[in-house]
Amino acid sequence: MSAHDYLDVDQAAEYLRISASNLNKRRVAGTGPRYSKLGRRVIYLRTDLDAWILANLRGSTSETRGAIVA
Repeated sequence: MSAHDYLDVDQAAEYLRISASNLNKRRVAGTGPRYSKLGRRVIYLRTDLDAWILANLRGSTSETRGAIVA
C-alpha cells in the first residue's frame, strides 16, 4: 500500500465531493465509509470510499439505502 492509497478526512471529503463536516458526522453516526484510526488521525482507503459509493447507488428516490443498480 502506498501513501496514495489512503486519504485523510479533508482529502476523502474532497474525493467524495462532500464537506469534511458531513463526512465526520457520517463517521460518528456509522453511516459513512469504513475508516481507520492511527492515534488521533483518521484515514480512509480509496477502495473503501469507492465501495461506499457503490453500496449507496439507487435507481430512484423510492429505493431504500443499499439498493444496488446494475
